[in-house]
Amino acid sequence: MTDPTLGSLRVNGATLHYEVRGQGPLLLLIPGGAGGAAAFDGIADDLAAEYSVATYDPRGISRSTLDDPEAEQSVAAHADDALRILDLLSPGEPARVFGASSGAIAAVHLLTAHPERVERLVAHEPPLVEVLPDAPEHRALLVRVQETFRTRGLLPAMAEFAAGLAKEGGGNTTEPPKAELELPPQAAARAERTMANLPYFLGRIVPAFMAYAPDVRRLEALSDRLVLAGGQDSRGELPYRPAALLSERLGTELLHFPGGHTGLTTHPAEFAELLRKAFRA
Repeated sequence: MTDPTLGSLRVNGATLHYEVRGQGPLLLLIPGGAGGAAAFDGIADDLAAEYSVATYDPRGISRSTLDDPEAEQSVAAHADDALRILDLLSPGEPARVFGASSGAIAAVHLLTAHPERVERLVAHEPPLVEVLPDAPEHRALLVRVQETFRTRGLLPAMAEFAAGLAKEGGGNTTEPPKAELELPPQAAARAERTMANLPYFLGRIVPAFMAYAPDVRRLEALSDRLVLAGGQDSRGELPYRPAALLSERLGTELLHFPGGHTGLTTHPAEFAELLRKAFRA
């Protein structure tokens, strides 16, 4: 694996850690969940043969520190962070953007707020549950998860959250990583970081991001720049359903990637190849 060029960027209320590999037009990868930039380790080198691939730890995750660790989080602030990365690495030029899960929610807001900076966005399973007809059920789930987190702790709350995400289609793709598995040192360190990020992710990111309602009319106007995507194995699960519904509403084809919600980790080579094709189309 090629060593990336590392950097840090001061933004409003935080310092972002970012990484760049390769040469060519900029491709910004926005991670979701609790994994940070390391979530893309399996595909970044592959994509760097064609692009300058940039990724980063979102504010509050891993190496991107908050000025105030108790600060409330918002999709708009996280999207603005992505904009600052674009302004630094691709000033004046629209870039290709890929977002995964909660990172795809930030990317969708970036597209609607600053379409001139985005050439094309591939959004993989953004859990935009507010667009769903059963959104009140999912609001109730989030209330239960936060109450469980407050009264019983992280792991019971994560278990309840994972069950709620998977209940439509069965199969839990959102379990916290099991740090006790025999892992190579680098992977073990990544798993340890992910576990350390989980309280912040569950307590700060999940409530703010899953309450976010996108501007669907704006997305309709920008649909030629938006590719909504889902995992082959996650049909019917909660993170898949908003992408499927929005692609139908926008009259666009839902792109299916291999694997489930974490397909970029489980099927990296195939995922990278399909992502390249999506940006060439």
